[in-house]
This record gives sequence, C-alpha cells and structure tokens, in this order.
Amino acid sequence: MKKVIALSALLAMGALGMACGGSDNANANANANKAIANAMNAANAAMANASNQLNNAMSQANSAMNAANSAMSNASKMGNTTAPAANAKPATNTAANAKPANK
Repeated sequence: MKKVIALSALLAMGALGMACGGSDNANANANANKAIANAMNAANAAMANASNQLNNAMSQANSAMNAANSAMSNASKMGNTTAPAANAKPATNTAANAKPANK
C-alpha cells in the first residue's frame, strides 16, 4: 500500500512538473493559451463597450424623441386654446360711440 501511494505521488509530481514548464513545448503551449485568452478577453471587453455605447445612443435618441413629442403636443394645445372663435364679434366701444351730452 505504501508503494502505491509513493508511486502515485511520484506520478503526480511528474505530471505537475510537465504542466509547469517541464519542456519548451509545454511553455510554448501555455504561452499560446494565455495569448488566446487575453485576445478573447479583449474582444469581450470591446463588445461590451460597443454595446454600452449603443445603449447610451438609443437612450439619448429616445429622450430627444420624447422631448420633440412633448413640444409638438404642447404647441398643438396652445394653438387650440388661443385661437379665436370663427363667429366671434369684436367688443363694441361704447365710450367712443356715445353722443356728447347737450349743454
């Protein structure tokens, strides 16, 4: 049993040594994997940044559209409330039309 444990430990140490740069080929593979991971992280960050910028632009466009709709609605309401009636007659000026009193 002790021999099995010792052999397992030896195999584990050998595998660990190979994984940690036991040869130039392993180092090259590890470096390539790191480069690929870094490139994928950079691409992911760029896509997230682009998505955030797009969301900001859409939010600004929606705000501008809401402001335009509000301005148009207010202008329409003002036009409806300040327009004179079609059949309205001007007020008469009774003081100007009054006859002078006889003295």
